[in-house]
Amino acid sequence: MGDELVKAEALQILDRSQVLPRLVVFDLDHTIWPLYCDCYSISDSPILFRHAKGIMCALKEKGIDMAIASRSSTPDIANAFLDKLELQSMFVTKEIYDSWTHKTEHFQRIQMTTGIPYESMLFFDDEYRNFDSVSKMGVTSILVEWDRGVNLDMLKLGLDNFAASSTPVATLNG
Repeated sequence: MGDELVKAEALQILDRSQVLPRLVVFDLDHTIWPLYCDCYSISDSPILFRHAKGIMCALKEKGIDMAIASRSSTPDIANAFLDKLELQSMFVTKEIYDSWTHKTEHFQRIQMTTGIPYESMLFFDDEYRNFDSVSKMGVTSILVEWDRGVNLDMLKLGLDNFAASSTPVATLNG
């Protein structure tokens, strides 16, 4: 499925969603691309998971901001790959640094930079520890499969979970 077809399907999924996040945050390695950039050089040519670019283009068209939160000891390579894939302009902020930091530090910086509350964010990552720690901050988090990355099914799941967590809980008086 080409980028334009994925984008069209992603737009349909977004249009059907009850509530949309203000910010979608992506990890890089094994989330938008099927590799660890730490194992590559700047001269290498990266590839994306097949739905990633179409999903990002749909989010951009809908006016939903995007950010990167990635632990990497080679942020220069990660940024070079984003350049080569013509994705740099997609993101309002990027937190790509130190493979020993916690994702919570990335999200604190993202929140300070954007002013968007955690509860208005949707996050995709392939590592359970990141999913778990960021979820505890109030961010709707989706654990993607490391060999499939972000895809249309994960987008739908993420939006469904986001809507469920955004729905006010009714109380009974009585």
